Amino acid sequence: MNKMNSVVVDAGNTAIKIGFFIEGELQQFSRISWDDFMAENPLTEKIKKYKGIFSSVLTPEKNQQIREHYPDLIQFSSQHKLPIELDYKTPASLGVDRLCNAIAAWRLNPNKNSLIVDVGTCLKFDFVSQNGIYQGGSISPGIRLRYQSLNDYTANLPLLSAVDKTNLIGKSTTESIHSGVINGINAEIERLIQQYEENFDSLTIFVTGGDAKYFDFDLKNNIFVTENLTLYGLYETYLFNA
Repeated sequence: MNKMNSVVVDAGNTAIKIGFFIEGELQQFSRISWDDFMAENPLTEKIKKYKGIFSSVLTPEKNQQIREHYPDLIQFSSQHKLPIELDYKTPASLGVDRLCNAIAAWRLNPNKNSLIVDVGTCLKFDFVSQNGIYQGGSISPGIRLRYQSLNDYTANLPLLSAVDKTNLIGKSTTESIHSGVINGINAEIERLIQQYEENFDSLTIFVTGGDAKYFDFDLKNNIFVTENLTLYGLYETYLFNA
């Protein structure tokens, strides 16, 4: 398959991620705000010089603005011809980020079982079997949602931000919240990975998402931390349809 020079855009709720693929390699990555993405600046002028694809979790109105502002970008959907098959009861509701991550994992790890752990706004696990079929996974609240819920649904607990390290035993309310959120989500990740490893042979694990930095994934065998997994999945889908 020819490796085209293309731009891919992942439009999320908190930021717009942009990747330029040259000869099949991600050569430039940028993370900008919505306002900057819709403005006229050197980066947006460069985007308009390339054909490509975008995925979005934004409103239909904003998606229409993207299509009008960048007419050479097609919008990704599950209706595209995909490099993988889906064994999922509700494909129309399957998040485009989950699907793109699964496609990227299959391309990076063909003919083997792949587990994707996406640590972002939500903690998402997605499994692609060795025959290239997306099987589904799980979704639970991510780090920020857990901190936020403790503040929203209690009268006295403060709203905190994530920390890199925390003790097992909190010696104050603040330390106890950090321990519950960070150690709790870490325990959830480790236990779910263990369950997948018990059920599937030759399992390769891909970790992505902005909050993966809070955990020591790099220290574990057979785990590959790939920051821009979604962009790779978008690019592979664009190639597959081109």
